[in-house]
Amino acid sequence: MTDSPTVPHRLTFGWEEWIALPGLGLPAISAKIDTGARTSALHAYDIELFGPASAPKVRFSVHPIPGHDDLAIPCSAPVIDRREVTSSNGEAELRYVITTALEVAGQSWPIEITLTNRAGMASRMLLGRQALTDHISILPTERHLQPVLNYDVYHSARMRQAAPKRDLRIAVLSREDNYSTRRLVEAGEARGHTVEVIDTTRCYMAINALAPEIHYDGKRLPRYDAVIPRIGASVTQYGTAVIRQFETIGTYCVNGSAGITASRDKLQAHQVLARHKIGMPMTAFASSPKDTGNLIGLVGGAPLIVKLLESTQGKGVVLAETKKAAESVISAFRGLRANFLVQHFVKEAAGEDVRCLVIGGKVVAAMKRKGAEGDFRSNLHQGGQASVTRISREERDIAVRAARAFGLNMAGVDLLRSDDGPKVLEVNSSPGFEGIEAATGKDLIGRLYDEIEHRARPRPAPRRKSPR
Repeated sequence: MTDSPTVPHRLTFGWEEWIALPGLGLPAISAKIDTGARTSALHAYDIELFGPASAPKVRFSVHPIPGHDDLAIPCSAPVIDRREVTSSNGEAELRYVITTALEVAGQSWPIEITLTNRAGMASRMLLGRQALTDHISILPTERHLQPVLNYDVYHSARMRQAAPKRDLRIAVLSREDNYSTRRLVEAGEARGHTVEVIDTTRCYMAINALAPEIHYDGKRLPRYDAVIPRIGASVTQYGTAVIRQFETIGTYCVNGSAGITASRDKLQAHQVLARHKIGMPMTAFASSPKDTGNLIGLVGGAPLIVKLLESTQGKGVVLAETKKAAESVISAFRGLRANFLVQHFVKEAAGEDVRCLVIGGKVVAAMKRKGAEGDFRSNLHQGGQASVTRISREERDIAVRAARAFGLNMAGVDLLRSDDGPKVLEVNSSPGFEGIEAATGKDLIGRLYDEIEHRARPRPAPRRKSPR
């Protein structure tokens, strides 16, 4: 049993006082005292129920500063009740009830709050009798008898740092019930978030300028605080269209549509790396069969790699050890009208590469992958083995730069260790977590949620220019 909060001294309130609701991320709000009301009321809009029916939560947004609707603070809290409340003009409304801590003059105690839209009211909050405990006396002719707070706090960098973690509603775009998807759900729910897996191909979109929407199984999808794309290579085009729709709505997407599209197209991906002066194996591309000889020469001759532009998990990647073998493979791919590129074979890598997992602009883990016996490919899906490895400062830097070049907040950057430094082999926008978590023993999905929670916190509001 927890002890009841102690009250060090009595407080006197006027008819209006400055208070803080730190648990909701509201460090300053001016509240009207109303002894005629039992329960306090907070201005809220976009009120939406989420979470399991056994433990429902509500999320909502608050404009804490009257007349300053460009500042919105997103909040969430468990629902403790739903009550019918009759306003002073006699209108009855069914409202969600939450509980949070009220803070005044260094003292704090829990209060119940109903959520309602008070946009037309002068005060964004009303304090009722339940919040006015025995240690508070009221002087109805006075105003602001307690320390005056300041709305400037919403414009400061401290606003983001002090914002509390809140329960989020998160969508995982995935068609697969695999380790990564299950871990994303389990780890998110363990943190109190509601995580829903959505089959990307079952989404459909209403595209218009005023109210763009995403629908799923006959219903409009709710607002999500964040979307984690796990888009398979076979549905890249449609999957990125769905992500663009989430971006249009204003949802935070861990990886954006442009970065996923660029990383999936191997030709475009290498052009992005080249534009940012990021080291990679010498690569060449041509369309005409007359250019085969020159194409082979551009990458230093055989042995070389021939790689389909749409290849994934090591499939569609061929090692041609001689010039004749290279010509045969290139001729076969052209006969299938397949798009491909050729690449210098980094022999000294000896069938090994390094997977660096980058989250939020930092390398959070790295593993070395070695191909199965007799296989130059190091992909774990092709029988490769993984082990933890230490990476150099240069390797760490190039991995971060590569993820940044594509605008990816989460990426698996594959490096080859060559005689003249690390070379980026591929940037994966939907990296798997099973192999690298097993190899390193780290809770890497937890690191991803740290980044999502940080991004979901309110940003300081821009200051309004004073009228001349």
